[in-house]
Amino acid sequence: MALRCGIVGLPNVGKSTLFNALSQAGAESANYPFCTIEPNVGMVPVPDERLGVLGRLNNSKKVVPATIEFVDIAGLVAGASKGEGLGNKFLAHIREVDAIVHVVRCFDDEDVVHVSGRVDPASDIEIIETELLLKDLEAVEKRIERTTKVARSGDKVAREELAFYERVLAHLSDGGAVRALSVSEKEQAWLGSLFLLSGKPVLYAANVSEADLPGGNAHVDAVRARAEEEGAGVVVVSAELEAQVAELEPEERVDFMSELGLTSGGLERLIQSAYALLDLITFFTSGPTETRAWTIPRGLRAPQAAGQIHSDFERGFIRAETIAYEDYARLGSESKARDAGLMRSEGKEYTVRDGDVLLFRFNV
Repeated sequence: MALRCGIVGLPNVGKSTLFNALSQAGAESANYPFCTIEPNVGMVPVPDERLGVLGRLNNSKKVVPATIEFVDIAGLVAGASKGEGLGNKFLAHIREVDAIVHVVRCFDDEDVVHVSGRVDPASDIEIIETELLLKDLEAVEKRIERTTKVARSGDKVAREELAFYERVLAHLSDGGAVRALSVSEKEQAWLGSLFLLSGKPVLYAANVSEADLPGGNAHVDAVRARAEEEGAGVVVVSAELEAQVAELEPEERVDFMSELGLTSGGLERLIQSAYALLDLITFFTSGPTETRAWTIPRGLRAPQAAGQIHSDFERGFIRAETIAYEDYARLGSESKARDAGLMRSEGKEYTVRDGDVLLFRFNV
């Protein structure tokens, strides 16, 4: 599964600059609102040094990383839920992503126009969040209207659904994002059918000047305070710096970031934070032909993990020959891990762990 993250924010906060740096997809970036109209999409390999180690140990002909898809969604403005600034179209794009990367301007620059006339991260976040909530309110009200008609006929399930939708409406009306609403397993199915925007997990990307790396500034503190309230993540990045780093050769990037006191680039930190936000892990398959990284939700059992490779693997699953990456890297090969008793045969109830190197056995 490729993780799909939508990059959102007000106009001129650095969304497209960050997107260009991350994906090197060349999306146009300019100092005026609505430069980005159709969402630009960039597929980016997920940095993982474990993949290269396994590839070298097995002399693999091909090494295939997991990927993350960044979608650069045009800037939203106040009134977007009512169509302001082409808002309806842009809000529709948000429905299609797994998580929202909300870029918040945390730098002062008189040469870059701020759509509200001042740099105020808390206010900027509130504008975006309000537009998502308003659009969700509209969707829930429509669902309540339809469900009420069925419930009046005496349908018991419809009455239960209606009560749930009314609870969601009350939560939204109080200014609460749906992602903060506690729901049961049955209610989760009803909630999922609404495709609500405020139900998307959010990662705030605080865009600062190079001088404010790595810790941030007072603007970033305001973002952190908001994120802490709602249990969201925060990554401090400099979109302009990331654009410079993207033009360097890989070996030059490490030295450049080190001089700035950074142990990793913005891409790596964004991906790590996005994986943590969605509770995703990585397992590997490795051999002479190919070494590949696979992304799955934490808690997935071995047959379902096998199904990420091919549906036949899940249907005919027998067992998963499993070696922890640390053991594989330390011993240097599958055969040595097997001889050391560190290659395990796991069945259908096994929960895959981050870093597992798996060989699936299955019936065709």
